[in-house]
Amino acid sequence: MGTCRYCKKRSVTISDRIGFCADCIRTHFDEVWPQIKQVHEASRRRYNLPLNPPRVESGLQCGLCVHACRIPEGCNGFCGLRRVEQGHLRGGRPHEGNLSYYHDPLPTNCVGSFVCPAGTGSGFPRYAISRGPEYGFKNLAVFYHACSFNCLYCQNYHYKDYTGLPPRVDARGLARAVDDSTTCICYFGGDPSPQILHAIKASKLALKRAQGKILRICWETNGCLQEPYLGMMAGLSLDSGGCVKFDLKAWHDEIHHALCGVTNRKTLENFQVLSRMIEKRPEPPFLIASTLLVPGYVDEQEVAAIARFLAGLNPDIPYSLLGFYPHFFLHDLPTTSRAHAMRCRDVALGEGLRNVHVGNIHLLGEDYN
Repeated sequence: MGTCRYCKKRSVTISDRIGFCADCIRTHFDEVWPQIKQVHEASRRRYNLPLNPPRVESGLQCGLCVHACRIPEGCNGFCGLRRVEQGHLRGGRPHEGNLSYYHDPLPTNCVGSFVCPAGTGSGFPRYAISRGPEYGFKNLAVFYHACSFNCLYCQNYHYKDYTGLPPRVDARGLARAVDDSTTCICYFGGDPSPQILHAIKASKLALKRAQGKILRICWETNGCLQEPYLGMMAGLSLDSGGCVKFDLKAWHDEIHHALCGVTNRKTLENFQVLSRMIEKRPEPPFLIASTLLVPGYVDEQEVAAIARFLAGLNPDIPYSLLGFYPHFFLHDLPTTSRAHAMRCRDVALGEGLRNVHVGNIHLLGEDYN
C-alpha cells in the first residue's frame, strides 16, 4: 500500500518508489518531478549510466535519437553506448554490434503476432509462407544492449550490465545468422535506436543474402529516432512485409517522464509521420502500437487519449494492451488486473479503434483492493 506524498492518497497502485499518484503527477508535475528524477538518477547510477543527456557545446553531436547528445571527449551519450574517443564517435556503428540474438520458433510471443504474417498468414503469398501461422519457420530475434529511455519498470533491465562492454557482432556476422528457415528479423532490446546504423546495415545484407525469399524486417521500439533513420527503418519494413511496433508508454508527457525519464513528444511525432505510409501497404499491417498497462499510472485516461490519437490517424491501426508484471524499480506494484485490462480495451474501442488486442493475458490478476 503506497501513499502519495502530495495528496496523501493511499492505494496499492501507488508506487512508493515514484512516491506520487498519477493525478498529482499530471497536475503538479513541476513540484513532484525533482523527487521522481532522483529515482531515475539512482537507477542509472547502479549501471554507471549518464544521469542526463550530455549537452557540452564543444562535444560531438550524436544525431540518432531524440536526445541529440553533445558528447565530450572520453564520455558517453545518454544511452551509455555512444562514446567519444580521440575525437570520434564510437559505439553503435555498423561493425560494432553490442547485442545478443537467438532463433525463436514461429509463431512467437511477439507484440504484433495477432496481426503479423508470422502469426496469422496476413499478406500471403507475397509476405507470408502460409495462409496461417508459420509453423516450422523461425524469427531471428536481435536484442540490443542499449536504450534511449530509462523505464523504471523495464522488463529486460539486465541488458544494462552489458551496455558498456565491447561490441560482439558486426552487421555482416548478424546477417549470416539468417538461414533458409528464417522468415523474419525482429530488432528490440533495450531499443534499436542507439544501434540503428548496425541494424540497417545488417538488414540490407540479410535481404541481399535472402535473394528474394521471404524475409520480413520488424522493429519493437520506443520510436524516438531522428531522420533519416526513421525513414530508412520504415522503408525496410514496408518493402519486406515487416512491421514497425511503437511502444506508446503513456499519453501525458508528465506520466511518461515519471515512468521513463524522458519526453514522449518525438515518439508521438514519429508515429504520426509513419502513419502516412500505412496506405502504401495496408496488408499485412505496417504500423502497430502497444501500451503496457502499469497499474495506477497507465490508466483509462492515458489509454483513451492514446486510442483517440491512433483513431484520428487511422482507425485500423492495431493496438495491443499488455499486462504488467512488477519488475526493476517498480517491483512494488501489482500485476495488471483483468478488470483494468478489459476497461482499457473497452475505452480504446470506444474511441474508434477497430483492432484492439489484450496481450500477456497470463499475467492478468485479480482486481486491485
